[in-house]
Amino acid sequence: MEFGLLKDIVLLLGLALFTLIIFRQFKIPSIIGFLVTGIIAGPHALGFVKNIQEVEQMAEIGVVLLLFTIGIEFSLKELLRIRHLVLWGGGLQVGLTIALVALISTMAGFTPSESIFFGFLVSLSSTAILMKLLMDAGEMDTPHGKAALGILVFQDLCVVPLMLFVPFLAGTGNGVVDVALVSVKALVVVVIAHFGSRFAVPWIFSQVVRTRSRELFILTIIFVGFGTAWLTAQAGLSLALGAFIAGLAISESEYSHQVMGDIIPFRDAFISLFFISVGMLLDPAFVLSNPFIILAVVAMIIVVKCLLVAGTILILKFPTRVALTSGLILAQVGEFAFVLSYSGIKYGLLTEATYQVFLSASIATMALTPLYLKLADPFAEKFSAILFRILPAFLLKGTRSTGVSHARFPMEGHVIIIGYGVNGKNVARVLTSNGIPYLAVEANHLTVRTERKKGIKIIFGDASRPEILQHAHIEKARILVVAISDATASRRIVSQARSMSSTVHIIVRTRYIAEMEPLYTLGANEVIPEEFETSIEIFSRVLRNYLDPHDQIELCIGEVRKDSYQMFRSMSRRNLHAVGISSYLAGSELLTCRVQQGSAADGSHVKDGLIRGQSGATILAIKRGDEVTPNPDSDWQLSPEDVVLLLGNPQQLSVASVLFDGRDASA
Repeated sequence: MEFGLLKDIVLLLGLALFTLIIFRQFKIPSIIGFLVTGIIAGPHALGFVKNIQEVEQMAEIGVVLLLFTIGIEFSLKELLRIRHLVLWGGGLQVGLTIALVALISTMAGFTPSESIFFGFLVSLSSTAILMKLLMDAGEMDTPHGKAALGILVFQDLCVVPLMLFVPFLAGTGNGVVDVALVSVKALVVVVIAHFGSRFAVPWIFSQVVRTRSRELFILTIIFVGFGTAWLTAQAGLSLALGAFIAGLAISESEYSHQVMGDIIPFRDAFISLFFISVGMLLDPAFVLSNPFIILAVVAMIIVVKCLLVAGTILILKFPTRVALTSGLILAQVGEFAFVLSYSGIKYGLLTEATYQVFLSASIATMALTPLYLKLADPFAEKFSAILFRILPAFLLKGTRSTGVSHARFPMEGHVIIIGYGVNGKNVARVLTSNGIPYLAVEANHLTVRTERKKGIKIIFGDASRPEILQHAHIEKARILVVAISDATASRRIVSQARSMSSTVHIIVRTRYIAEMEPLYTLGANEVIPEEFETSIEIFSRVLRNYLDPHDQIELCIGEVRKDSYQMFRSMSRRNLHAVGISSYLAGSELLTCRVQQGSAADGSHVKDGLIRGQSGATILAIKRGDEVTPNPDSDWQLSPEDVVLLLGNPQQLSVASVLFDGRDASA
């Protein structure tokens, strides 16, 4: 049995692996590697793949999945917030680009119909390439990221109307009526998506999540995404637009972060086939025989699109830097232009020669997009200064912004709590009482829904997925607390968190001492074994029952913790993440104590040596109100409510803590 498509995909992916390994050595973006792979394997070069149509069908799945994830990252509310960019920005950009390109083409000797069609092709930019680059660079929420997305959404909405106009340009068909009909259908689809996002999609996912089946959850994601895309295509719109609308519907539910984490591996696999399929269409011999014509067309596309996009955004009163950055990063031809070009060939608006010129120039602008993104900031900075010198200031002073990110819980310097069971809730309660911001991550949808109604900052998802930790702002977090009972999941979470942030302090709760070594090896800073802490609680209650003094019990606890945790810390020091200054403080800990009214420390001076003399601990800093005094001088007098930072071993700190307790002043 002949598996032609499977053979082609294996050949393409194998060649892509080889090409990307070489390109990565020179730090060349992966997208260019995929395009080069397609050129090499295509029918015009080595001819490894003969049936391009089947590969293109697989590649279209990648575009669908990309638009699906973009819709999830975005939201219908966010789309409404930047509607001025979508409607006015996108409308002006598409209209002006078509007009200017048509004018230039007419002057070059092409017919008016051909010239307008060239404008159609150039007006579209690459959603697939640019959105992937912006997402990888973490710039989706930047002003230029929002501006680019708004214009790209309008361009994608225009694909079908432009295709319906092609027969009209060629002198056949009923273009105006067809476009009006599709516009009505698009409006109906958007309305259905709005109500689906509020009612249908949350209900479907809530029923699926109840089963606690990961396989069923993933199948539901694929069904909703591809099902909506297919229905939208049946209405006469594009598959990609339907996928984007499906993503918008899911973005409003609490399951959006988990959906994103599960679908991204599929997206990345299929989108690579899209870039390869684009490269396969190019004829290298034509490029070598017509280099100057292709370079001239590439230069024209870049200049025209950069100027018109930047001008459009300036007209909408956005800052100059945002306009120039957006203009440069949108200066490429889009993947939907290839779809449109097929209609042009069918109706005689493109000859074989003009098609190859368009294809070569388009691939060149696509390949340059990573460079655009890298040069965007210096380009905007340099040309902003030039524009301010030659144009009136009122034309360049932006007064509009794209609005804030739709991220539900933006925060920084916070604590991430993984697992919102008994331990997680106790941690959250203490953090709340002390005014420390936190965000909880929980895999039980019922808990998430219940706690959200109480105003708790909590998201649904599997914290071992990088997308979930990214939504929890792991790179900005101060502490990560893993408070779940699953040892395997805890190891995955610690490993993933440490790979994403080298600075976050990771504290893990685990059941058994035997589980500590792997967690330290993976990057945990502190591991709290319930097995050990339970034994401490048991013997402390035994001693209390025998009426042993409180300070004696605390000393016993301190001794046990000192001996045992010293052994535990040796595990941490054996691993790479526990190097630096901590190696010089082996056996030492930091402790903060609040001076209570009537305690031994109340009213004492640092020079009295009370803390140092009776406990051996050292005062490092004192916080009074909002002011922190490091290394206080000897005349400092302690007052109630002062917070003192102490350094010492566990036994010294245990003794020192008694000196700050008003109940034990007699001790």
